[in-house]
Amino acid sequence: LSVPVGYLSPEEPSLLGLTSTSHEGEIFLLPTFSTAAKVRVAITFVLFLSSACFNIAVLWTVTQKYRKRPHVRILIVNLAAADLLVTFVVMPLDAAWNITVQWYAGDLACRALMFLKLVAMYASAFITVVISLDRQAAILHPLSMGDAKKKNKAMLCVAWALSVLLALPQMFVFHAVSRSQPIYFIQCATVGSFQAHWQETLYNMFTFSCLFLLPLLIMVMCYSRILLEISGKMKREVHLRRSYNNIPRARMRTLKMSIVIVLTFILCWTPYYLLGLWYWFSPEMLSRKKVPPSLSHILFLFGLFNACLDPLIYGLFTMHFRREIRHVCRCTHRRKEQGSTWWPLLDLLSLCPSVSRYSKLRQAARTPAGMGGGGHRERAAVGLGSLERSPLKVC
Repeated sequence: LSVPVGYLSPEEPSLLGLTSTSHEGEIFLLPTFSTAAKVRVAITFVLFLSSACFNIAVLWTVTQKYRKRPHVRILIVNLAAADLLVTFVVMPLDAAWNITVQWYAGDLACRALMFLKLVAMYASAFITVVISLDRQAAILHPLSMGDAKKKNKAMLCVAWALSVLLALPQMFVFHAVSRSQPIYFIQCATVGSFQAHWQETLYNMFTFSCLFLLPLLIMVMCYSRILLEISGKMKREVHLRRSYNNIPRARMRTLKMSIVIVLTFILCWTPYYLLGLWYWFSPEMLSRKKVPPSLSHILFLFGLFNACLDPLIYGLFTMHFRREIRHVCRCTHRRKEQGSTWWPLLDLLSLCPSVSRYSKLRQAARTPAGMGGGGHRERAAVGLGSLERSPLKVC
């Protein structure tokens, strides 16, 4: 897949052997599962595992006594969900398609999967924009953050709705196309969907603008305003040394995260889209002699890497995320060291002090007055009551 909207260059398996009406006379070789494609599949598998683990970890930590405000939690959950959609739709589809070379899933699956693929990529970009708008409101208008949850829910609904709406043309543009010469070959492509080359270019440019240019423009504007606001306030507060350790530190953390967000989005997707633009306007320049097929593989994988980086950026800048991950790692390490099939019970009794204390207090409270001492029993009853009212800590 050489461009995210699904239009593939002559070097890719999806259009090899299938030419559109605007490219008559072009000669394409039948696709093969080349060495570059094999490397691409292997790297995609690694990205799939990494992205799935990272984003699921973010979703898990958000549900574990997350201290941040609800509007931030909603944004993180939706971002992880969008990245998981990319992970479980785009990555497996790309890997399987490179392995099979042809399209064996039929016309309905061709239309549906191309639609879902673009929905996933739209959602990932649009939710990043929503997060940018939320951060801008938090820095520029901190007094209006009381309605942040309601506003974020509305923006997220618009983001998902636009993702579905803008991806709908994929169901009509893509279809299963077959040819019998020189051998039978079937592919999921856009051949015959456009009457002229300019129509195809116009559709590609519209998708490119909505998927990359518009989100990039909004994010740059938001974070530029954030930088200007923070720098202005820090200059005005430079004489207030006591406030420097509180407010500016939080603002600097947001500033750093903002810069990383923008740079990650630009670095991951800009080279890939530039190659797509090159092909859309000058497809004859992307021949095997001028541009190696491995270049499109590398740039697309680099774009997919953004789904792995998002949970790291939004998660590692949050102390709660790091604390929960360290807690899970410690519990896992201890379980491995014990090497016993009884490690769940051992964790409950020894590693989690609340459970051990609960059992001891329960036993002391049941001890007869003549055997254990009334004072001890009363203290145990008081401790048991307070412990029962608090949640037990379970690793």
